[in-house]
Amino acid sequence: MRLPVLTLNQKLAAVALVLGAGALFSQPHRGPVVKLDTRELAMIVEKEVDHVKPVELAAWIVEGRTDYRLLDLRSEAEFAAYHVPTAENVPVSALPDFPLLPKEKVVLYSEGGIHAAQAWFLLRAQGHTAVYTVLGGLDGWKDEVLFPVMPADASPQELARFERTAAVARFFGGTPRTASDAATATDSGQLMPALATPAAPELPRLAPPVPGRASPVSAPTKKKKEGC
Repeated sequence: MRLPVLTLNQKLAAVALVLGAGALFSQPHRGPVVKLDTRELAMIVEKEVDHVKPVELAAWIVEGRTDYRLLDLRSEAEFAAYHVPTAENVPVSALPDFPLLPKEKVVLYSEGGIHAAQAWFLLRAQGHTAVYTVLGGLDGWKDEVLFPVMPADASPQELARFERTAAVARFFGGTPRTASDAATATDSGQLMPALATPAAPELPRLAPPVPGRASPVSAPTKKKKEGC
């Protein structure tokens, strides 16, 4: 019998379910037991409605929003080296005892996404319904927010969009890049293809930006009405 071919999202959904189930059974339950609908959870994962895009999270931080909790699930050393501004450091092992309100909006991220997927299932099992993960994790944050790459042969519209993206990158201490930045020497002394994605620069060493205190894109000033 030939097995059906799964799409990428379906594969990710299956992996997340397996990882989440393992995380659930490896942690002692505290409080009431919540029955999980695996079909519903698989659909949520496949349609990515449980995700927050890195650029969306960046906009929230710039706006100074406080209607969510951003949790960094990596180690203390990794968190100290760099973390997304406004994040709180909570290892997955400490998550079951971390004080969160049942309906509080929680956004999780790890280096790539595996630990965030496990943590997502843990919180759902504890009855938290407003739980999300950062799409791509910290890797996604680096690629889309800190070190975005301008498309080669960009149209005027794409250039305008990238200028806004570049302003956000600089706001967070990142470095916007162009496709030509990829033409760097390799270990063998040969040049990389001009259109290849360049390696990301070092993470910002500057202090994190203060939310709401500055805007990466200045709003146009309105002219005062002159009296008659």
